[in-house]
Amino acid sequence: MKLLKLFIALSTIASTVTALHLDSYINENSNRQSELSLSEIQEVTSLRGVGRVLSQQNLMANLTCNKFPRICRLKTSAGPDCCNKRCVNVKKDRLNCGMCGYKCKYTEICCEGQCVNASFDKRNCGGCNKKCRKGEFCVYGMCSYA
Repeated sequence: MKLLKLFIALSTIASTVTALHLDSYINENSNRQSELSLSEIQEVTSLRGVGRVLSQQNLMANLTCNKFPRICRLKTSAGPDCCNKRCVNVKKDRLNCGMCGYKCKYTEICCEGQCVNASFDKRNCGGCNKKCRKGEFCVYGMCSYA
């Protein structure tokens, strides 16, 4: 009976020591593998060029016209005027018609900086600068409807 208790105690101690040693061995090898995979990735691909491209794109996205008014003069800009940190064309934009913040009504459009109702305006019938002939009326955006 004493031999059995001694055998169980020794096997418990041996298994505990083995488990601790195995745990430290696994941690060391996993760190080595992660270091190797990182170095292999760095050798294969350089991330420098990608970082520069991404930073330039973010730089362009961060430019606003209130800080850099000349950005509205670019060809890709929505308009030459700066309203509420956005480039707009105040001659055509319904939300900034004629000046920043002046909104046209729901049924109106912005023509040359003025809000007009294109459904019934003779000089802007159906769109900007679409004039009806003399004697014709603009109804529902069409000259001489019906």
